[in-house]
Amino acid sequence: MANVVVVGAQWGDEGKGKLVDWLSARADVVVRFQGGHNAGHTLVIGDRVFKLHALPSGLVRGGKLSVIGNGVVLDPWHLVKEIEGLRAQGVEITPETLVIAENAPLILPFHGELDRAREEQNAAARIGTTGRGIGPAYEDKVGRRAIRVADLGDAATLERRLERALVHHDALRAGLGLEPVDRAALLAALKEVAPQILPFAGPVWKLLDERRRAGRRILFEGAQGALLDIDFGTYPFVTSSNVIAGQAATGAGLGPGAVDFVLGIVKAYTTRVGEGPFPTELHDADGRRLGERGHEFGTTTGRRRRCGWFDAVLVRQSCAINGIDGIALTKLDVLDGFDELKICVAYELDGVRLDHLPAAAGLQARCRPVYETVPGWRESTEGARSWADLPAAAVKYVRRIEELIGCPAALVSTSPEREDTILVTDPFAD
Repeated sequence: MANVVVVGAQWGDEGKGKLVDWLSARADVVVRFQGGHNAGHTLVIGDRVFKLHALPSGLVRGGKLSVIGNGVVLDPWHLVKEIEGLRAQGVEITPETLVIAENAPLILPFHGELDRAREEQNAAARIGTTGRGIGPAYEDKVGRRAIRVADLGDAATLERRLERALVHHDALRAGLGLEPVDRAALLAALKEVAPQILPFAGPVWKLLDERRRAGRRILFEGAQGALLDIDFGTYPFVTSSNVIAGQAATGAGLGPGAVDFVLGIVKAYTTRVGEGPFPTELHDADGRRLGERGHEFGTTTGRRRRCGWFDAVLVRQSCAINGIDGIALTKLDVLDGFDELKICVAYELDGVRLDHLPAAAGLQARCRPVYETVPGWRESTEGARSWADLPAAAVKYVRRIEELIGCPAALVSTSPEREDTILVTDPFAD
């Protein structure tokens, strides 16, 4: 059976939650493989709205196994709160429906404190972090001082590892003017939360290997977007993990041969939250219109998203880096009513035409978009479920995007509703 990786191909907020939920009807297992609760997915199912941050989107669809992989950094207190919130909405969450990798590193309160203190003291060059401790938690993982889920079940190991982490963090805190961490209080809090986390813990790599060998379909759910990848994003305005499709194998414990199809989620225009370069950003009425019609506010932070025209250069770059087999184009309905639309087809840098965004920050800042103007449409595309339901100009817009990015559209989403989706190619088809 085919296994599918879903990744964002822009700066996040592309509508991955809806597409993962829609695709999970064809999957048996849904896996989160990177990131933390700094990314959010909003699912609209009938008159019910679910906002997910750490939990896989597959949980809201019954009969699926949801998995949090080792590539995720996990705030245990946030997870408990999120589980309780979904249960209050009628979603069943048990160790039979949710499994957490026992080797996933934890986000602890001092990670968030460090994250926020750094941003506050670095006003001249802020990264735009959410302040939830994701970056410092990944730093501790690489620095071999992280506390992992399995450590919650062993008091002696937990104390040793906490001591090792705090030798490092108390020194950092002193330099930032913060008080040392209260070891006893944190240790007590970890021991208190442990019984709520440990029943879900297990060897995810083994579980997924067994499910794969049994012919079960696995859907890998990425968070954020490829342009925020720690290696290939607009550094340093990026997240602290690898976001691209190659991370699905590493962040879940399977080999790269486990991936059969990479689906890139692409918004029909471009948005970005926080700091960093954005060549097609609009500061005019068109930009405000996109933001208002698209309800462009972050699921996790509530921050207003910056808006701009579709950037085919960046999406083409993402398709190459991720090995994307097909895109899912979302929010096409937000473009309804524009007389004309613009697509960035190249950049101009100091009089030279470029077909990619360079890695150097100074060069990125000087890149200017080269636009192609295409006709808009007056008719509504909202709720369309087939090509025949779309205006001719909307179809031409989608086809032009396919040509420019060198990748076909596998799905087109025309509203937040689960079923308002045009299926062109089933990613799970064998």
